[in-house]
Amino acid sequence: MMKINYKGLATSATLALAVLIGATDLASAQGRRGRGRDNSEQRSQETQQQSNQAQNNQDENDQRRAEAEARRNAQRQERDQQQQAQQQQRQAEQQQASQQRAEQQRQREAQRGSQQADQNQRAERDQRWQQNRQRVQQDQEQQRAERDQRWQQNRQRVDQNQEQQRAEQERNRQRVQQDQERQRAEQQQRAEQDQRWQQNRQRGDQSNRQRDDQSRRRSDEQQRAEQDQRWQQNRRQQQDQQNQDWQRRQRDQQNTGRPQNGNVYSDRSDNRYDNERRDWRVNQEQRANQYRQDMYRRQSYALQQQRQFEQQRRRAQLRYQQRYLERLRQDQLRLQSWSYNDYGPYNYRYSRGGSYYETNRYGAQMLQQAVNNGYEEGYRAGQADREDGWDFSPEEAFGYQDGSYGYDGYYVDLSEYQNYFREGFNRGYEDGFYSRSQYGRYSNGTASILGTILEQILNLQIVN
Repeated sequence: MMKINYKGLATSATLALAVLIGATDLASAQGRRGRGRDNSEQRSQETQQQSNQAQNNQDENDQRRAEAEARRNAQRQERDQQQQAQQQQRQAEQQQASQQRAEQQRQREAQRGSQQADQNQRAERDQRWQQNRQRVQQDQEQQRAERDQRWQQNRQRVDQNQEQQRAEQERNRQRVQQDQERQRAEQQQRAEQDQRWQQNRQRGDQSNRQRDDQSRRRSDEQQRAEQDQRWQQNRRQQQDQQNQDWQRRQRDQQNTGRPQNGNVYSDRSDNRYDNERRDWRVNQEQRANQYRQDMYRRQSYALQQQRQFEQQRRRAQLRYQQRYLERLRQDQLRLQSWSYNDYGPYNYRYSRGGSYYETNRYGAQMLQQAVNNGYEEGYRAGQADREDGWDFSPEEAFGYQDGSYGYDGYYVDLSEYQNYFREGFNRGYEDGFYSRSQYGRYSNGTASILGTILEQILNLQIVN
């Protein structure tokens, strides 16, 4: 800022005023020369006074100007100090702001570093999660592939069994056709023989040869007729004997040796009935002992499987096993009050493994019940494995390994009953595991096998 010298200006103005006044007085004196020298002296004195007055005024003005200048300098100095203080304050504030910005920058950098570390950790977690998910998916795919492979293998075994059964049926049909063709061939051969005999007779062969042929033919026919008659008689005798035995056992059970219409059964009938009852009791005791031993063994094995299912967290299969054991116990209580009955002759036939076996009405019902019970238990076991997410494994189920539910020990061997129980179990397990109704139906909590499948498994026929 430019400084103004007010003191020099005042001095210059005072001198200029004095010169002006002097010039004015000089002009006045020249104009008044003619007035006299007295006035001239008087004016000199006045001029001297005015000059002194002007000098005093000038000193006072100089003093006032000096004081004003001092005040202005003090004010300028104060303003400069204030400006300097404000500038220092602004510098301090700027420095503090710079420090704050630097601190904020450091905090932002630290925050960015922390965020980057968090991002890296999240990326690593996501990568590990993706890897674990891929491993889980690979394991699930492998399990599904193995399950599908086992299902295909089981399906192939089922198809092979069906093919074998169809092949067996085809072989039986071919045997029947062969028998029929053989009979037709024999009939045709006999017809040809008869035709040749007629031709020989028509041609007028020698009478001796004709008589020999006729006698030989009659002898053959007579022998065949006698053989057929003897076979028919033996067949009727066997049937009559079986029916008589069955009727006699029925009468013995109804009367049990008591008098009727004044007559008493013979000692021979009583002895036979007593022997049958004694044999039945012996068989019943043997069967009961065997059944108890097997029951203890099954319960021990069931406890081992129960612990295994608990470790594997197969809760549905564990519930199925407990239900099956409870049904076995109820079945055992039922068998304690079971009594012997005669269900007639062996007039039913069924095939297994290419061979035929015979049984009576009760045995046929037992075999049908074995297949149906097996199907129902297999269906529930398959449902349990599907609910647990387990693999297709009907042979591991306790019901399949036991296979004795519903068996009472008469007219059918246990091994025979278990065989047909497992036939139904396999089909029921497959329907329950895949939630379908290929071999049977499921309604109101009960599963039952189809009649066509039951007939296909047993191939049961009535004879006599």
